[in-house]
Amino acid sequence: MTPLFDLGFDFLALLAAACVYFFLCWLIARKIDNWSIVDVAWSYGFALVGLKLLSVHFYDKPLGGQGLLMTLATIAWSLRLGTHLAVRVLGHLNKEDGRYLQMRAEAGARMPWQMAYFYFLQAVALALLCLPLLSSSPYAATSPIRPVHWIGLGIVALALVIEGVADAQLAAFKKDVTQKGQVCERGLWAWSRHPNYFGEWLVWVGFVLMSYNATYRGIPGLACALIMYHLLTRVTGVALTERQLVASKGDAYVDYQRRVSAFWPRPPRP
Repeated sequence: MTPLFDLGFDFLALLAAACVYFFLCWLIARKIDNWSIVDVAWSYGFALVGLKLLSVHFYDKPLGGQGLLMTLATIAWSLRLGTHLAVRVLGHLNKEDGRYLQMRAEAGARMPWQMAYFYFLQAVALALLCLPLLSSSPYAATSPIRPVHWIGLGIVALALVIEGVADAQLAAFKKDVTQKGQVCERGLWAWSRHPNYFGEWLVWVGFVLMSYNATYRGIPGLACALIMYHLLTRVTGVALTERQLVASKGDAYVDYQRRVSAFWPRPPRP
């Protein structure tokens, strides 16, 4: 079989497993009446795929150096993001994320079935975005570690720092009772309305370089970075969050939108 056929087979197998995984998550979310758990499930999904590849590495066919580095970086990113979201979501199951409250208001009685479709899309997105990881599996390609992979790892590390700092700054702002009802403009949030999403996308830029090998030449990683940019800026990230924040913060957030970049960090306008 050709490497491309192997990659396609792995993708379809992962898509089937992801559909089952998110269907179970949908059942749980409907039972507890909180749709926010999809964010946790999606984030941890990458770690599950990475752990599967590690089991292959140790018990079947070893990963190449590039594949092992890519797998470990993916697991580390997934666990950081998933744990951050799990603490926020599972610690407040009686309080649903504002994005899903907004969707409830718009969907009404159709919400469970609209979310079934939404959860299915998360399964598809997970499978697609795992292509850089799958393209680094021992069945698809093996490659030694090269300088480009270390550069990619450096970008991923920088991105995780940006995400961590942005999350910490926002958490500190929310704990400040004197700022209740206000808009966070501290630190990174003064340069970008969504520095956490920018950091998230930067992770995928790093994955483009880390997934480069002689077989696929980083093409799956590049495609996924473009998909992630679209998702973060147009679908589930910035677009959905902004609708909810304008509704909850009103004119204060509209003024913030006027002065501060939505995604790309830059000095604020006067």
